Amino acid sequence: MLIGNTVTCPGFYGPQGRRLRLDLRQPDYMARLQGFRHQSPEGDFRLSNFEMETAGYYALGQLLGHEVLSLNAIVANRATGEFAKNAGDIMDRMIARTLALV
Repeated sequence: MLIGNTVTCPGFYGPQGRRLRLDLRQPDYMARLQGFRHQSPEGDFRLSNFEMETAGYYALGQLLGHEVLSLNAIVANRATGEFAKNAGDIMDRMIARTLALV
């Protein structure tokens, strides 16, 4: 299990580096995010996941007074073009492992 940091992109296409008929305003945006590193006393901070839901979950949880946790099963690496053939198994293992911790 990799502990990482998620970037919530404000959309599915352009904000995540995807193109559909229009050119990207910042074509190197995803590469810049992928290359971001920050050294701190706690260790190397890097961005390891890109999606578009997590910030909304945290905002809604805060508004409702809930504690919120986001877990992501990484099943695609668009930077390298690698995609998991067993995405369902990966998600099932993440769920089982998480439930075993609580």
